Order: sequence, then structure tokens, then C-alpha cells
Amino acid sequence: MSLPREMSCLLKDSETEGYQLVKKPVPSPGPGDVVIRVDRVALCGSDINLWKWNETARVIATLPFIPGHEATGEVVLLGDGVTDLRIGQRVAVENHFYCGLCYLCKENRGDICMKMDQYGHGRGTDQGGCSQYSRVPARNCYGLTTNLTANQAVLLEPMGVAHNAVESIDVKGENVLVLGCGPVGLFAIAIAKALGAREVFAVDIDPGRLELAKIMGATDTINGLKEDIGERVMGHTDGNGIGRIVEASGAASLLNRSFSWLRKGGQIGLIGLPKEPLHVENVLTDVIFKSLTLKTVHGRRIFHTWKECEKLIADGLVKVDPVISHEMKMTQYEHAFQDLIGGKACKIILDPQN
Repeated sequence: MSLPREMSCLLKDSETEGYQLVKKPVPSPGPGDVVIRVDRVALCGSDINLWKWNETARVIATLPFIPGHEATGEVVLLGDGVTDLRIGQRVAVENHFYCGLCYLCKENRGDICMKMDQYGHGRGTDQGGCSQYSRVPARNCYGLTTNLTANQAVLLEPMGVAHNAVESIDVKGENVLVLGCGPVGLFAIAIAKALGAREVFAVDIDPGRLELAKIMGATDTINGLKEDIGERVMGHTDGNGIGRIVEASGAASLLNRSFSWLRKGGQIGLIGLPKEPLHVENVLTDVIFKSLTLKTVHGRRIFHTWKECEKLIADGLVKVDPVISHEMKMTQYEHAFQDLIGGKACKIILDPQN
């Protein structure tokens, strides 16, 4: 396959706000790598940190790098030793670049590798999805098995985070409370319904997000600014408390209160990223004596989560389109980040080829 010598990509190479749109040579694959032609890259709320280059960015990223950790594309070059993928195959990128050698990798937990590098963050690779072509280890490429659209395929990554959490707390036949209706929270609503939850209640402070929650399958919504969440939860559950909670807001104050809303024997899955300390006021009555189960997740189970999410979309059990607020050319990246930072977007998808 004949490829151009140069490509367009976004680049951060200094400790300043924003990115540059630059030309770079099309990468070549090393042993065990492939090069993909990137069809779509999606922006994540965490990308705001990298754009601003704040304290969080300094912890999670290393300069220089091409941003974009949610990417899908087509394999165009194979490195030496790659036998599991083929030219022309459509793939989505698992951005947790696991070492394969540490204790957790040997336990088949590459998702939480102790020496993890990360695509789109400059950790162990300068590559990212905000580029027309990208070099990725073949073992980090999930080969699509159905005819998902490019937009559906690129959302397998964030949807997978929600699936990992929802699956871990066994929602079948249970009432579920989802805290936070950003993209991952919205996916959690749809996934909980698809996995057999009885009723799903959604909490947010943005009326627009609450409307999206209904579209994604929420039985009812609660505006945290206007309503008492605890009263609504107890009213819905005859005073017993909710059986399952998915915390996707990242708001420490909300998480701190959520333990009082769980019933005895309840389970809570944490997805959001609190920036403040957690504090539970009544530890004995709200945690210890309830015999609770708390699960946390970091990314997706490789590749179990990907297979399950692709199946849910292909079977029509989860619709991802309502979550997409913007489809833009990569050359419009400044506008895209302005809308993301300004809270005017849900999920933004960029086309690197334009």
C-alpha cells in the first residue's frame, strides 16, 4: 500500500496551553507494531488537562506527544512478527500499553499493568489518535468483528470504561443509581439496562444531560441542584436504599454522600476521578454495618470488555449516537476544545483525514 511521506497531526512539545497542527513523517512500524490510518479520534474530558497542561497533566503525561487516546482506524502497515492482524483490517486502539511482564500482566490484568504506558499521553510512546497515521503495538489493537461505523468504533473505548464498572457490580434485577451524566455516565445508563437492571435513575445538575439520560434509557432523573437526592432515592425504594450505584461524576462531595443512599448489601462502582479527599461522615452505619461491596476500575478488561461492548452496539442494545454532540474536522481542533472546555459539548469526534 502506497502511503504519503508526511501527515498532519496535533502536537504538544512545550509546557504551554493548546496544541500545534504540524506536519510530521508518517511513522514506520517497529517489530510487533502496526501503522493505522486513523479514521476517527474522540475527545475525552481528561483531554482538557492535557490541553491546559495543568498539574494533573504533569502527572499523567510526558512531553512531547500527539494527543488523542480514543482512536479507530484501518491497518495499513505491519511490523515484523505481526501475524494476528492483516492489512485493511479495522481496529480500535486499547490505549493502556501494558508491559506483559509484571505480576499483574502475568495474571491477565494488563488493564492495570504496574508499568503501564499510555497512548495519547506521551507515556512510552509519542503517538496518539490526533494524527492521520499512527504507530500502535499490534497487541493493543482490537480487531472489529462487525460492521460498526467509525463513530461507533471510536466510542468502544469510553463505553468500555462504563461497561467494566457496571459489569463488576452485577446489576441484573437491581435498581441502579448513576451519578453524573457525562459520556461515561450516559453509557453506564444504557449498559445497565442492557445487562438487566430493573430501573435506572440518573443524577446530574445539567438539564440537557438529564434529557440525554432519558434518551439513553434512564427510568427517571434527579436534578441534584433542585432536588434532595437522598429523599428521591428513598422514595423510589420504600426507604430501603438503592441496590447499586455507579459514580461517574468525579464530585467528591457527591460520592461522600452516596454511601448513605445504598441499601445493606449494596454495591458501588467508581468511575469518576475525584480531585478532593473522600470523607464518609457515618462510617459505621453507612459503610461497615451495611456489608457493602466497592469496586473501582481503570480502563477496560483486555479484550473481554471490547468484545462485549461491540456486541451490545451491533445487537442494537446500546445506541451511542445520542452521546455524540459534535463531528468535526481535525483542523477545527481549536473550536472543538473551546466547546469541550466551555461545557458546550458531550462527546466530540474528530476526523483526522480532514
